[in-house]
Amino acid sequence: MDFQHRPGGKTGSGGVASSSESNRDRRERLRQLALETIDINKDPYFMKNHLGSYECKLCLTLHNNEGSYLAHTQGKKHQTNLARRAAKEAKEAPAQPAPEKVKVEVKKFVKIGRPGYKVTKQRDTDMGQQSLLFQIDYPEIAEGIMPRHRFMSAYEQRIEPPDRRWQYLLMAAEPYETIAFKVPSREIDKAEGKFWTHWNRETKQFFLHLCPRLRQEACLGLLRRGPRALPSYPLLLLGSTPRLQ
Repeated sequence: MDFQHRPGGKTGSGGVASSSESNRDRRERLRQLALETIDINKDPYFMKNHLGSYECKLCLTLHNNEGSYLAHTQGKKHQTNLARRAAKEAKEAPAQPAPEKVKVEVKKFVKIGRPGYKVTKQRDTDMGQQSLLFQIDYPEIAEGIMPRHRFMSAYEQRIEPPDRRWQYLLMAAEPYETIAFKVPSREIDKAEGKFWTHWNRETKQFFLHLCPRLRQEACLGLLRRGPRALPSYPLLLLGSTPRLQ
C-alpha cells in the first residue's frame, strides 16, 4: 500500500482519524473526567427510564449508557442549562428577611425643672488643699433611677465661650433637667477620701465631694507663705446641657 502521498500520513503510523473517531475519543475523555468528579447517584437530573436507557431531566436528552450521560454533563448544553436554572431559582427565591434589630426601649420623662442644690467650699488646714462638696436635692426622682455625673471640658459645652481654665461637672437624674457646675480645669485628686459620691435614698439627696489636685507651684507657695484665703470660684448652673452617657 502506498502511504507516501496520503495527506497527514506518515510511514509506520496509522491512518488519519476520521471526525467520528475524534468525537468518540472526545466523549470517552469526558466520560473518564466525569467519573472522577461526579457521583452519578447524587445527580438530581439523572434518571433511568423503563426502557433501560438514561435521561437528563434538565436537558431532556436520552443516553444509552452512563458514560454517555456523564459525557453529556460536561458538554456546553448541559452547563448552559445549569447556569440558567441557577439564575431562575435565584430570581424566584423569596428575599430573606433582614434580622430584626434589638430595640432598646428608651424611657421618656417629662422634665419638671432644675433640682435644688448647695455647694460648700472647704480647705484642708494641714495641706491647704481646696475641696468642694455638692449637695443636689431630687425629691421627685423617678423610681429606680440613680443620679449620675460626669466631667465635661469647656470645648464640649455650647453655653459659654470655651475657656480652657474651666471644666464642667454635670449632674443628671430623671425627670429633672441636667445641670452643670463650673469648676477649675485641674486634675481631680482620686486618693482615698478625696473624691467620693453618696446617694441617700431616704432624703433623696445626692452628695459629691472633690478635691482639685494642687499644682507644684501652689505647694511651694504654701510652704513659704502659709495657708491663704480660699479663692471664690464661679459655680455656674447651666440649663441646656448634653445628656450624660
